[in-house]
Amino acid sequence: MAIESQRDYMRAKRLLAWYNMIPNLVWSVINLVPISIFCYSYIDLRLLLIFSIASFVPVFFKNSFLDKIRVGNTTRIYKKLGVHIINKVAQNGDVVNSFIRKKFPDYKAVEPNKKSIRHLVSQTYFFEKFHLALFLFFNLTATYALLKRYFWWSFFISLGNIGYNVYPNLLQQYIRLKLVLFQKKLEAIK
Repeated sequence: MAIESQRDYMRAKRLLAWYNMIPNLVWSVINLVPISIFCYSYIDLRLLLIFSIASFVPVFFKNSFLDKIRVGNTTRIYKKLGVHIINKVAQNGDVVNSFIRKKFPDYKAVEPNKKSIRHLVSQTYFFEKFHLALFLFFNLTATYALLKRYFWWSFFISLGNIGYNVYPNLLQQYIRLKLVLFQKKLEAIK
């Protein structure tokens, strides 16, 4: 089905939201259930509140700061780290977009205009701040587990932190670089 009207576009967006729930739910359950069990079982409520408040610091970071701490200035380093593979199974990733294109072959994840690109870049900053906050919370919790000699918990929480926060942050940086390159190509054509 081609996207010929605003109604079709909205249907594609709704379907995309449904498809995105699947990887979002899977990754969240795999990574948030263990840390939730640990926090409920072993961390005092006051300490948990302190960890939660401290973890909100990255929400207030400026986007320019996030640009300064990114891993690389080209997509090459991200590809070496396997970030492009994570993009296949992430929300709005290659698998989700291929499912959408089966029903709506004309669907494009990125519209070739500045407004669409700006919106997506803004979205990457939001997601990066979200995962930085969780990264900090996971680190505080894993450190606490280590100090209390819950070595297996510390290991699993740290492993979850890599999969649920480190790679998603790298993915946001990778997507942002690709969007900037895409915008430069569009400007070169005009």
